[in-house]
Amino acid sequence: MYRKAAIGLTFALLLLISYSIFIGTVDLRSYFIPLLKSSPLAPQSLCATGPPLKVFMYDLPRRFNVGMLNRKSAEEAPVTAREWPPWPRNYGLKKQHSVEYWMMGSVLWEGNGGEGSEVVRVSDPEVADAFFVPFFSSLSFNTHGHNMNDPETEVDHQLQIDVMKLLHESKYWNRSGGRDHVIPMTHPNAFRFLRPQINASIQIVVDFGRYPHVMSNLSKDVVTPYVHVVESFTDDNSSDPYEFRTTLLFFQGRTHRKDEGIVRAKLAKVLAGYDDVHYERSVATGENIKLSTQRMRASKFCLHPAGDTPSSCRLFDAIVSHCIPVIVSDEIELPFEDELDYNQFSVFFSFKEALQPGYMVNELRKLSKEKWMEMYRHLKSISHHFEFHYPPEKEDAVNMLWRQVKRKVPAVKLAVHRSQRLKIPDWWRRRK
Repeated sequence: MYRKAAIGLTFALLLLISYSIFIGTVDLRSYFIPLLKSSPLAPQSLCATGPPLKVFMYDLPRRFNVGMLNRKSAEEAPVTAREWPPWPRNYGLKKQHSVEYWMMGSVLWEGNGGEGSEVVRVSDPEVADAFFVPFFSSLSFNTHGHNMNDPETEVDHQLQIDVMKLLHESKYWNRSGGRDHVIPMTHPNAFRFLRPQINASIQIVVDFGRYPHVMSNLSKDVVTPYVHVVESFTDDNSSDPYEFRTTLLFFQGRTHRKDEGIVRAKLAKVLAGYDDVHYERSVATGENIKLSTQRMRASKFCLHPAGDTPSSCRLFDAIVSHCIPVIVSDEIELPFEDELDYNQFSVFFSFKEALQPGYMVNELRKLSKEKWMEMYRHLKSISHHFEFHYPPEKEDAVNMLWRQVKRKVPAVKLAVHRSQRLKIPDWWRRRK
């Protein structure tokens, strides 16, 4: 009797498992086939999330974008893929704010929508998931009156007025209130004259240091890396990188900054007197950038204190130099953090911890060679996510950004659809 019951139970169980496999709720490979881990030195591959984002890009005259790269040209027709100019080699620090250039190029590129691409340009706005505004607001600030009080800032002001006029005349801007429009503004002073008019849009920002929460926040906006200004360490093939990198901790840059950046001057005192700590005050000339490149590659850890805002280009220079970032910034937000765990390749200190004499250096010394090598290998495997290319490459920074934008779209559509049918906006806030 018991034997028949056991046989019956076994048969029922096998039948249930077979049915589960058939409908796809059970995958026996996950139980019987070990997960194949990629080599720690191989680039880490993150899974794409479905079809590419369908983006409609406004055809703006060149004065709003690439015309600023060649101010001698009077050409006004929208730029095409065949005419897309390379980023100028002599633009120095302007490059760090050039995300707008790389994003526009990725939409314009004729090969977008193919394998590995997270964006595809559509000519019919009715089928678009999002709308890209190709106004180089950061380059406009850097080009037209960078000193704020320069009379030429009026050129930047007028460009903002003109682009908003075009948008306010757009059926699609008015339909959503700009919610489904993507606007890069990586310089903290980008779009400074008319910022309140783009509060609802999906903004591409490096951090939220200068923006009130009603304007920019994680729920609707995307955090981007700065574009690194040092050369990538593509031939990092040392047999023993831990011993090769003789400097424990490296920093080179301005030490007198505003807001959270005041920590830099204090760190100069705390980190003085160590033979294997390089903390140098300097400005970003071409020669100093070359020196910084060499020194980052010879350092185990690279210090990233807050600048005028919580983030700075230095963090991403460290990443592409395979120098473990040491982040001292209490309010920093990091790019792609839903896909990358920065704790696996970075070290974090609060302001309070970093300013305790001896504390930060002692903690870094406590990290064993084995732990450092683990973090170093992981850093090398993810550094390609912080590279900007034209044409864009699979899982590079541009495609990662478009993937982030794609994740904002469902909430945008919800907000747009609700606003179109509600007779009493935000009725729930009126409830007592």
